[in-house]
Amino acid sequence: MSTYTIKKDEKSDLILLNEQGEKVSALDILRQTDPHRVYAFKGQMGAGKTTFIKQLCEEMGSADVVNSPTFAIVNVYDVERPYRGEVYHFDCYRLKDIREAMDFGAEEYLYSGNYCFIEWPDRIEQLLPEDTIYIHISPRANGDRLLTVSD
Repeated sequence: MSTYTIKKDEKSDLILLNEQGEKVSALDILRQTDPHRVYAFKGQMGAGKTTFIKQLCEEMGSADVVNSPTFAIVNVYDVERPYRGEVYHFDCYRLKDIREAMDFGAEEYLYSGNYCFIEWPDRIEQLLPEDTIYIHISPRANGDRLLTVSD
């Protein structure tokens, strides 16, 4: 398990610090957990899940507008790093049951070999691969966020 602190600078850009207080990139988390491709983001509403996923996609070289796929359920972004391809961003908050996920083909996305970033993963937990990486984001009283990475 690894922990990081997410801070915002005066321009509201995210700064990610490792346990030693050194600045790291969001992309470093993907490098450290390679070859895993499915990431389940947990945290309360407003914890910063979408904001962190946006940072990840930007660092992966995506020029696409990254936002929460609350109504679309899945957004697809083109990326350049660490490979050229697609990233699938899920927001499962509105799913009523696992059947809805199966109806839109969630398993095809999850087992595609592409990166999948999933918000509200508890709604489709049964479908997630065994090697899913869990990222928990929790707000701190000072406005920072604690990010914990585990498998």
